[in-house]
Amino acid sequence: MTRTNDILRRAGGALALLAGVLLPTLAAAQEAEGEAAANGGGGGEGGGGWFSVDAILETLNDQVAPWGIKILGALIGIFLSFMVAGWISRRVRKVGESRNLDVTLVRFASNMVRWVVLAAALIAILGYFGFQTSSFAAIIGAAGLAIGLAFEGTLGNFASGVMLLVFRPFEVGDWVKAGGESGTVEEIELFFCVLRTLDNRKVIVPNKAVFGDVIINNQGFDVRRVDIDVGVDYGADIDETRKVLEAILPNVEAGLEDPAPQVFLKGLGASSVDWQVRVWCKTDDFWTVYQSIIRETKYALDGAGIGIPFPQMDVHLDEDVVKAIGKK
Repeated sequence: MTRTNDILRRAGGALALLAGVLLPTLAAAQEAEGEAAANGGGGGEGGGGWFSVDAILETLNDQVAPWGIKILGALIGIFLSFMVAGWISRRVRKVGESRNLDVTLVRFASNMVRWVVLAAALIAILGYFGFQTSSFAAIIGAAGLAIGLAFEGTLGNFASGVMLLVFRPFEVGDWVKAGGESGTVEEIELFFCVLRTLDNRKVIVPNKAVFGDVIINNQGFDVRRVDIDVGVDYGADIDETRKVLEAILPNVEAGLEDPAPQVFLKGLGASSVDWQVRVWCKTDDFWTVYQSIIRETKYALDGAGIGIPFPQMDVHLDEDVVKAIGKK
Protein backbone atom coordinates (compact mmCIF):
# COMPACT_ATOMS: atom_id res chain seq x y z
CA MET A 1 0.00 0.00 0.00
CA THR A 2 2.86 2.40 0.75
CA ARG A 3 4.33 1.80 -2.73
CA THR A 4 0.91 2.42 -4.34
CA ASN A 5 0.49 5.71 -2.46
CA ASP A 6 3.95 6.78 -3.59
CA ILE A 7 3.03 6.11 -7.23
CA LEU A 8 -0.21 8.10 -6.86
CA ARG A 9 1.69 11.03 -5.32
CA ARG A 10 4.14 11.05 -8.23
CA ALA A 11 1.32 10.94 -10.78
CA GLY A 12 -0.47 13.81 -9.03
CA GLY A 13 2.75 15.82 -8.97
CA ALA A 14 3.23 15.33 -12.70
CA LEU A 15 -0.33 16.46 -13.46
CA ALA A 16 0.07 19.48 -11.15
CA LEU A 17 3.28 20.42 -12.93
CA LEU A 18 1.54 20.15 -16.30
CA ALA A 19 -1.34 22.32 -15.08
CA GLY A 20 1.08 24.85 -13.56
CA VAL A 21 2.74 25.33 -16.94
CA LEU A 22 -0.37 25.44 -19.12
CA LEU A 23 -2.73 27.60 -17.02
CA PRO A 24 -0.41 30.63 -16.63
CA THR A 25 0.35 30.44 -20.34
CA LEU A 26 -3.34 30.52 -21.23
CA ALA A 27 -4.02 33.39 -18.79
CA ALA A 28 -1.18 35.48 -20.21
CA ALA A 29 -2.35 34.84 -23.73
CA GLN A 30 -5.93 35.82 -22.85
CA GLU A 31 -4.76 39.07 -21.26
CA ALA A 32 -2.55 39.94 -24.22
CA GLU A 33 -5.38 39.32 -26.66
CA GLY A 34 -7.72 41.64 -24.66
CA GLU A 35 -5.16 44.42 -24.71
CA ALA A 36 -4.68 44.02 -28.43
CA ALA A 37 -8.42 44.20 -29.05
CA ALA A 38 -8.70 47.38 -26.92
CA ASN A 39 -5.95 49.05 -28.90
CA GLY A 40 -7.63 48.17 -32.19
CA GLY A 41 -4.96 45.67 -33.15
CA GLY A 42 -7.58 42.94 -33.67
CA GLY A 43 -6.37 39.60 -34.70
CA GLY A 44 -5.04 40.60 -38.13
CA GLU A 45 -1.82 39.69 -39.68
CA GLY A 46 0.03 42.70 -38.34
CA GLY A 47 -1.33 43.00 -34.82
CA GLY A 48 -0.91 40.56 -31.91
CA GLY A 49 -1.48 37.38 -33.88
CA TRP A 50 1.35 35.76 -32.00
CA PHE A 51 -0.70 35.95 -28.77
CA SER A 52 -3.87 34.55 -30.33
CA VAL A 53 -5.65 32.15 -27.96
CA ASP A 54 -6.80 30.14 -30.96
CA ALA A 55 -3.20 29.72 -32.10
CA ILE A 56 -2.10 28.61 -28.62
CA LEU A 57 -4.98 26.18 -28.31
CA GLU A 58 -4.19 24.82 -31.73
CA THR A 59 -0.55 24.34 -30.72
CA LEU A 60 -1.56 22.63 -27.50
CA ASN A 61 -3.98 20.42 -29.36
CA ASP A 62 -1.43 19.43 -32.00
CA GLN A 63 1.69 18.97 -29.87
CA VAL A 64 1.13 19.07 -26.12
CA ALA A 65 -2.16 17.18 -25.87
CA PRO A 66 -0.96 13.97 -27.55
CA TRP A 67 2.11 13.80 -25.32
CA GLY A 68 0.08 14.67 -22.25
CA ILE A 69 -2.30 11.82 -22.98
CA LYS A 70 0.64 9.46 -23.50
CA ILE A 71 2.27 10.55 -20.25
CA LEU A 72 -0.99 10.11 -18.39
CA GLY A 73 -1.43 6.67 -19.96
CA ALA A 74 2.14 5.75 -19.03
CA LEU A 75 1.57 6.78 -15.40
CA ILE A 76 -1.62 4.74 -15.28
CA GLY A 77 0.24 1.82 -16.87
CA ILE A 78 3.04 2.01 -14.27
CA PHE A 79 0.49 2.15 -11.48
CA LEU A 80 -1.40 -0.87 -12.81
CA SER A 81 1.79 -2.85 -13.50
CA PHE A 82 2.93 -2.41 -9.88
CA MET A 83 -0.49 -3.50 -8.65
CA VAL A 84 -0.59 -6.57 -10.93
CA ALA A 85 3.04 -7.53 -10.15
CA GLY A 86 2.40 -7.30 -6.40
CA TRP A 87 -0.83 -9.31 -6.67
CA ILE A 88 0.80 -12.10 -8.70
CA SER A 89 3.80 -12.16 -6.34
CA ARG A 90 1.52 -12.54 -3.31
CA ARG A 91 -0.46 -15.29 -5.03
CA VAL A 92 2.70 -17.23 -5.84
CA ARG A 93 3.86 -16.93 -2.23
CA LYS A 94 0.50 -18.09 -0.84
CA VAL A 95 0.38 -21.09 -3.18
CA GLY A 96 3.93 -22.10 -2.23
CA GLU A 97 3.23 -21.77 1.49
CA SER A 98 -0.05 -23.72 1.20
CA ARG A 99 1.85 -26.62 -0.43
CA ASN A 100 4.60 -26.54 2.24
CA LEU A 101 7.34 -25.72 -0.26
CA ASP A 102 10.74 -24.50 0.91
CA VAL A 103 10.64 -20.89 2.15
CA THR A 104 13.74 -19.93 0.14
CA LEU A 105 12.27 -21.28 -3.09
CA VAL A 106 8.89 -19.58 -2.49
CA ARG A 107 10.45 -16.17 -1.85
CA PHE A 108 12.73 -16.46 -4.83
CA ALA A 109 9.87 -17.47 -7.15
CA SER A 110 7.59 -14.66 -5.94
CA ASN A 111 10.29 -12.00 -6.39
CA MET A 112 11.24 -13.38 -9.79
CA VAL A 113 7.63 -13.25 -11.02
CA ARG A 114 7.27 -9.68 -9.79
CA TRP A 115 10.35 -8.45 -11.63
CA VAL A 116 9.37 -10.26 -14.83
CA VAL A 117 5.97 -8.54 -14.83
CA LEU A 118 7.54 -5.13 -14.20
CA ALA A 119 10.10 -5.67 -16.98
CA ALA A 120 7.37 -6.63 -19.44
CA ALA A 121 5.36 -3.54 -18.45
CA LEU A 122 8.41 -1.29 -18.95
CA ILE A 123 9.00 -2.67 -22.45
CA ALA A 124 5.32 -2.17 -23.31
CA ILE A 125 5.38 1.45 -22.09
CA LEU A 126 8.51 2.18 -24.12
CA GLY A 127 6.78 0.74 -27.17
CA TYR A 128 3.78 2.97 -26.47
CA PHE A 129 6.06 6.01 -26.73
CA GLY A 130 7.40 4.80 -30.07
CA PHE A 131 10.69 3.22 -29.00
CA GLN A 132 11.82 0.14 -30.91
CA THR A 133 11.38 -2.57 -28.29
CA SER A 134 12.97 -5.17 -30.54
CA SER A 135 16.34 -3.50 -29.97
CA PHE A 136 15.80 -3.71 -26.21
CA ALA A 137 15.02 -7.40 -26.54
CA ALA A 138 18.25 -7.90 -28.48
CA ILE A 139 20.23 -5.99 -25.84
CA ILE A 140 18.66 -8.00 -23.04
CA GLY A 141 19.39 -11.24 -24.88
CA ALA A 142 23.03 -10.28 -25.48
CA ALA A 143 23.43 -9.20 -21.86
CA GLY A 144 21.88 -12.45 -20.69
CA LEU A 145 24.29 -14.45 -22.85
CA ALA A 146 27.30 -12.51 -21.54
CA ILE A 147 26.17 -12.90 -17.94
CA GLY A 148 25.51 -16.61 -18.48
CA LEU A 149 29.01 -17.17 -19.82
CA ALA A 150 30.59 -15.12 -17.04
CA PHE A 151 28.66 -16.88 -14.28
CA GLU A 152 28.54 -20.37 -15.74
CA GLY A 153 29.60 -22.05 -12.53
CA THR A 154 27.39 -19.85 -10.36
CA LEU A 155 24.36 -20.45 -12.57
CA GLY A 156 25.11 -24.17 -12.51
CA ASN A 157 25.07 -24.08 -8.72
CA PHE A 158 21.84 -22.08 -8.83
CA ALA A 159 20.14 -24.54 -11.19
CA SER A 160 21.28 -27.46 -9.03
CA GLY A 161 19.98 -25.66 -5.95
CA VAL A 162 16.55 -25.31 -7.54
CA MET A 163 16.59 -29.03 -8.37
CA LEU A 164 17.49 -29.88 -4.77
CA LEU A 165 14.69 -27.71 -3.44
CA VAL A 166 12.14 -29.17 -5.88
CA PHE A 167 13.01 -32.89 -5.74
CA ARG A 168 14.15 -32.92 -2.09
CA PRO A 169 16.59 -35.89 -2.07
CA PHE A 170 17.36 -34.94 1.54
CA GLU A 171 16.20 -32.47 4.17
CA VAL A 172 17.77 -30.38 6.88
CA GLY A 173 18.84 -32.71 9.69
CA ASP A 174 19.55 -35.73 7.48
CA TRP A 175 22.93 -37.45 7.63
CA VAL A 176 24.11 -37.69 4.03
CA LYS A 177 27.11 -38.33 1.84
CA ALA A 178 27.11 -35.94 -1.11
CA GLY A 179 29.71 -34.17 -3.21
CA GLY A 180 32.44 -36.31 -1.67
CA GLU A 181 31.60 -35.15 1.88
CA SER A 182 29.66 -36.72 4.74
CA GLY A 183 27.75 -34.97 7.49
CA THR A 184 24.44 -33.72 8.83
CA VAL A 185 22.66 -31.22 6.59
CA GLU A 186 22.46 -27.83 8.32
CA GLU A 187 21.32 -25.60 5.43
CA ILE A 188 20.14 -25.99 1.84
CA GLU A 189 20.74 -22.71 -0.01
CA LEU A 190 20.30 -21.81 -3.68
CA PHE A 191 24.04 -21.98 -4.36
CA PHE A 192 25.48 -24.34 -1.72
CA CYS A 193 24.72 -26.78 1.07
CA VAL A 194 26.15 -26.63 4.57
CA LEU A 195 27.10 -29.92 6.26
CA ARG A 196 28.18 -30.53 9.85
CA THR A 197 30.62 -33.43 10.19
CA LEU A 198 30.73 -35.91 13.08
CA ASP A 199 33.68 -34.01 14.59
CA ASN A 200 31.66 -30.75 14.38
CA ARG A 201 33.29 -29.16 11.34
CA LYS A 202 31.34 -26.93 8.97
CA VAL A 203 31.64 -28.04 5.33
CA ILE A 204 30.22 -25.93 2.48
CA VAL A 205 29.58 -27.96 -0.69
CA PRO A 206 28.55 -26.30 -4.01
CA ASN A 207 25.14 -27.48 -5.18
CA LYS A 208 26.56 -28.47 -8.57
CA ALA A 209 28.85 -30.98 -6.87
CA VAL A 210 25.97 -32.27 -4.73
CA PHE A 211 23.33 -32.73 -7.43
CA GLY A 212 25.83 -33.90 -10.06
CA ASP A 213 27.15 -36.77 -7.95
CA VAL A 214 25.76 -39.78 -6.11
CA ILE A 215 23.75 -38.79 -3.02
CA ILE A 216 23.57 -41.26 -0.13
CA ASN A 217 20.92 -40.33 2.42
CA ASN A 218 21.65 -42.38 5.53
CA GLN A 219 18.39 -41.24 7.11
CA GLY A 220 16.13 -41.73 4.12
CA PHE A 221 14.31 -44.58 5.91
CA ASP A 222 13.27 -45.17 9.50
CA VAL A 223 15.10 -48.53 9.79
CA ARG A 224 18.68 -49.44 8.88
CA ARG A 225 20.93 -52.51 9.09
CA VAL A 226 24.26 -52.49 10.88
CA ASP A 227 26.90 -54.81 9.33
CA ILE A 228 30.01 -55.67 11.35
CA ASP A 229 32.77 -57.78 9.75
CA VAL A 230 34.50 -60.33 12.01
CA GLY A 231 37.52 -62.48 11.16
CA VAL A 232 38.45 -65.61 13.17
CA ASP A 233 41.34 -68.06 13.11
CA TYR A 234 41.32 -70.83 10.51
CA GLY A 235 41.66 -73.30 13.37
CA ALA A 236 38.28 -72.36 14.82
CA ASP A 237 35.35 -74.68 14.12
CA ILE A 238 32.85 -73.03 11.77
CA ASP A 239 29.71 -74.43 13.43
CA GLU A 240 30.97 -73.53 16.88
CA THR A 241 31.85 -70.02 15.73
CA ARG A 242 28.35 -69.56 14.30
CA LYS A 243 26.77 -70.61 17.62
CA VAL A 244 28.95 -68.19 19.55
CA LEU A 245 28.11 -65.27 17.25
CA GLU A 246 24.38 -66.07 17.16
CA ALA A 247 24.32 -66.14 20.95
CA ILE A 248 25.22 -62.44 21.12
CA LEU A 249 22.31 -61.25 18.94
CA PRO A 250 19.73 -61.00 21.77
CA ASN A 251 22.23 -59.00 23.82
CA VAL A 252 22.77 -56.24 21.25
CA GLU A 253 21.48 -52.97 22.67
CA ALA A 254 18.61 -51.33 20.69
CA GLY A 255 18.60 -54.10 18.08
CA LEU A 256 15.30 -55.07 16.42
CA GLU A 257 13.86 -58.60 16.30
CA ASP A 258 11.93 -57.84 13.12
CA PRO A 259 13.58 -57.90 10.63
CA ALA A 260 15.51 -60.74 12.23
CA PRO A 261 19.28 -60.37 12.86
CA GLN A 262 21.68 -62.68 11.04
CA VAL A 263 25.16 -64.20 11.26
CA PHE A 264 26.53 -64.60 7.73
CA LEU A 265 29.58 -66.63 6.63
CA LYS A 266 31.13 -64.12 4.26
CA GLY A 267 34.21 -65.86 2.90
CA LEU A 268 37.73 -67.19 3.37
CA GLY A 269 40.24 -64.41 3.66
CA ALA A 270 44.00 -64.38 3.34
CA SER A 271 44.51 -65.02 7.04
CA SER A 272 41.04 -65.48 8.54
CA VAL A 273 37.59 -66.96 8.12
CA ASP A 274 35.38 -63.94 7.52
CA TRP A 275 31.96 -63.53 9.14
CA GLN A 276 29.46 -60.68 9.18
CA VAL A 277 27.03 -59.89 12.00
CA ARG A 278 23.91 -58.14 10.70
CA VAL A 279 21.45 -56.42 13.05
CA TRP A 280 18.52 -54.15 12.14
CA CYS A 281 17.78 -51.04 14.16
CA LYS A 282 16.07 -47.67 14.06
CA THR A 283 18.08 -45.12 12.11
CA ASP A 284 18.60 -42.92 15.16
CA ASP A 285 20.11 -45.89 17.08
CA PHE A 286 22.68 -46.78 14.41
CA TRP A 287 25.83 -45.89 16.33
CA THR A 288 24.54 -47.40 19.56
CA VAL A 289 23.95 -50.74 17.83
CA TYR A 290 27.26 -50.45 15.96
CA GLN A 291 29.29 -50.24 19.18
CA SER A 292 27.17 -52.83 20.98
CA ILE A 293 27.79 -55.48 18.29
CA ILE A 294 31.55 -54.96 18.41
CA ARG A 295 31.60 -55.14 22.23
CA GLU A 296 29.46 -58.28 22.48
CA THR A 297 31.38 -60.02 19.67
CA LYS A 298 34.78 -59.45 21.30
CA TYR A 299 33.63 -60.70 24.70
CA ALA A 300 31.93 -63.78 23.16
CA LEU A 301 34.94 -64.83 21.07
CA ASP A 302 37.34 -64.33 23.98
CA GLY A 303 35.10 -66.40 26.25
CA ALA A 304 34.94 -69.22 23.69
CA GLY A 305 38.69 -69.21 23.13
CA ILE A 306 38.33 -68.28 19.45
CA GLY A 307 41.18 -66.10 18.26
CA ILE A 308 40.93 -63.05 16.07
CA PRO A 309 43.92 -62.96 13.68
CA PHE A 310 45.94 -59.79 13.35
CA PRO A 311 48.97 -58.90 11.22
CA GLN A 312 52.23 -60.34 12.53
CA MET A 313 55.81 -60.18 11.32
CA ASP A 314 58.37 -62.99 11.72
CA VAL A 315 62.00 -61.88 11.42
CA HIS A 316 64.50 -64.58 10.27
CA LEU A 317 68.21 -63.74 10.66
CA ASP A 318 70.90 -65.44 8.57
CA GLU A 319 73.24 -67.59 10.72
CA ASP A 320 76.40 -66.00 9.30
CA VAL A 321 75.03 -62.56 10.08
CA VAL A 322 74.30 -63.63 13.68
CA LYS A 323 77.86 -64.94 14.06
CA ALA A 324 79.32 -61.77 12.63
CA ILE A 325 77.30 -59.68 15.05
CA GLY A 326 78.36 -61.94 17.94
CA LYS A 327 82.05 -61.48 17.17
CA LYS A 328 81.66 -57.72 17.42
